[in-house]
Amino acid sequence: MKTSIRVLCLGSLLAVSAVAGAQTYGPKDEGRRFNDGSKVVCHNVEVQRNSKDPNRITGTATGAVVGGLLGNQVGGGNGKKLATVAGAVAGGAAGRQIQGNQQSKNGDRVVERRCERQYR
Repeated sequence: MKTSIRVLCLGSLLAVSAVAGAQTYGPKDEGRRFNDGSKVVCHNVEVQRNSKDPNRITGTATGAVVGGLLGNQVGGGNGKKLATVAGAVAGGAAGRQIQGNQQSKNGDRVVERRCERQYR
């Protein structure tokens, strides 16, 4: 019991120290040099904002249901089962693609300045 508590505490301390060691840099740090020869480099990145479903779960799920229903109308027996599964997979892929296209047309695209430490 005591060993498991010690292991749990040690694991928690390691996790906290890993998070605490993560450093973020902003545009004000650009060009900053460190003793190990690394420096902070910034670049512009285009990102999309205002997307309520960035993983396109809604489009995938809707497409899978519709595709499965359509696939279920085809064949009989095991062929019907196979057609249902194939329809669900194809419909899910199509729904994901359609939602992605809509999001890229309707979403706000902004340019952000992101900075990171670059090692040589």
